[in-house]
Amino acid sequence: MEFELSEEHRMLKDLVARFVRDELMPLETGVMAREAEGGGLYLDAEVQARLDAKAHELGLFGLDAPEDVGGSDLPMVAMVGVEEEIGRTVTPYTLPPDSPNLRMLMATVNERQRQAYLAPYVAGKTVSAIGISEPGAGSDPAAMTTRAVRDGDDWIINGRKIWITRAADADFTILMAVTDPEKGARGGMTAFLVDKGTPGFNVLRRIPMLGGQYTYEVALEDCRVEGWKLLGQEGAGFAPMQTRLGTRRIQMAAWSVGMAQRAVDMMIEYAPQRKTFGAPLSERQAIQFWIAEAVTKIHATRLMTYDCAWKLDNGRDVRSEISMIKWFATEMAYETVDRAMQAFGAMGMTKELPLQLMQAKLRTMRIYDGPTEVHKWVVARNLLGTRR
Repeated sequence: MEFELSEEHRMLKDLVARFVRDELMPLETGVMAREAEGGGLYLDAEVQARLDAKAHELGLFGLDAPEDVGGSDLPMVAMVGVEEEIGRTVTPYTLPPDSPNLRMLMATVNERQRQAYLAPYVAGKTVSAIGISEPGAGSDPAAMTTRAVRDGDDWIINGRKIWITRAADADFTILMAVTDPEKGARGGMTAFLVDKGTPGFNVLRRIPMLGGQYTYEVALEDCRVEGWKLLGQEGAGFAPMQTRLGTRRIQMAAWSVGMAQRAVDMMIEYAPQRKTFGAPLSERQAIQFWIAEAVTKIHATRLMTYDCAWKLDNGRDVRSEISMIKWFATEMAYETVDRAMQAFGAMGMTKELPLQLMQAKLRTMRIYDGPTEVHKWVVARNLLGTRR
C-alpha cells in the first residue's frame, strides 16, 4: 500500500504551507487583538482582497473545481493536505471557493446554473451559504419543516432556518426545503438557489459564537424563487446535501490535524525553555506523555483522514469513515490544544497565543455538522444493523 502523497500533491501541500506561513500567520497578532477587543474574528475587505490576489497568483483558486470552469479538478486526497495546512493558522481565510458548497453545486447544477452560479463561485467572485438546520431540526433532517410549494413556474418557500454561516453576506444561499411532506427526507427534500436580496429571505439576527465567530437565523416568508433555480431534481436534495456535509466533515478532520500539529509544535518548542522547580518542562513525565500521546493520535488521525479521502476518490461508500474521522479528529485536536494550554500555564489562558482561538473553534466543531455523539451513533448503528 502507498502511504505517501504523489509528488504533485506534496508540492501543492508545501505551496499552501508557505502561503500560510508567509501570508496568513503574520496576520495572527492583529486578528487575535481584534477578537480580544470584541471586534470578532474577521479580515477587513482590503486584507481579504490582498490575500485573494496572492492566492490567485499562486494558482490556489478552485483547486477541486472542474477544469471547464477554471478549476484544477484535484481529488479529495490532495485537498486533505491543503486543508491541514490551512488549519494551522487562526487567521480566518478560506481558499476560494469553499469546497463543501462547491461539491454540492458540482453534483447538481444544470448548464444555466453552471454559468450563473458555479463559474463565478469557482472564480472567487461570489460567496455562498447553506440553509439546512432549523430551530427544531438540527442533526435530524427528517424533522425539517420549511416548505416549498409550486406557484406556476416558481416556488414559494416558508419556514425558519438557523445556524446559517455567512447568511447576511452570501451572494446566494443553497436552501433546503420540503416539497413532499409525505416522503420527507427520503424523496421529498429539494435544494434551491436563493439570491441575496430576494424578497421574503429575511435575516432575523446575528448570533455571536465562541471565538469571535457569528452565525445567523433566517425567516422565509413567502419567498418566491424562480423555477430554474431549483438545484438538481425535485425531491432529490438529500443525497447532494450529504455530499456537501461529507466534504465539510473531511475538511474539518484535516483542519483538526493542522491545529493539533501546531499546538504540539508549540509545546515541543516551549517545554525545554520553561523551567519549574529547577528543571525544564521537557523533563517532566506529564509533558512527555502529553506530547507522545498527541503525536501518536495526530498520526492516526492523519492516516484515517487520508484513507477516507482515498476511498471517496475511488467511489467507495465512506459514510461510516466520515463519521469516524469527524468525531475522532475534533475530539483529538480539542484534547491536544487543551493540554498545550495547560503546558503554557497562565500564558495559555491569555488571548495573546493562538491556542485559545483554536480551542474555541474546535469546541464549535465538536457540535456543528453533527455532534460527536450523533456520529458515534451512526458508526454503531451501521455495524449493529439498527438503522431505521
